[in-house]
Amino acid sequence: QVQLVESGGGLVQAGGSLRLSCAASGTIYSSFAMGWARQIPGKEREFVAAIRWSGGSTKYRDSVKGRFTISRDRAKNMVYLEMSSLKPEDTAVYYCNAGPDCEGYVCHGEGIYSYWGQGTQVTVSS
Repeated sequence: QVQLVESGGGLVQAGGSLRLSCAASGTIYSSFAMGWARQIPGKEREFVAAIRWSGGSTKYRDSVKGRFTISRDRAKNMVYLEMSSLKPEDTAVYYCNAGPDCEGYVCHGEGIYSYWGQGTQVTVSS
């Protein structure tokens, strides 16, 4: 069982920066990936970034490439999302997630043991 706890969300002006943190407890297997997703009320949750727990290669959605950086600290069981040049359209609840590595993304679905945090609100004002 893995528990994920996010922190670091808040209110920031457009163009500003925030750093999200995700603390993982339990066993993060080397075959896992971890990542961030976000959700706006009334919309589906969408992928933001992912990182392979072993190896550290990363994936990003196109709209955040060059602005967001995902990283991990395996010794501390932590995952981070550095967000810069924030835009109002980045406003959402951001969720940390972990699970089996599917070609660099976190696998989710029926029968798959994957995990989600409770989310942290990021609000970017214009």
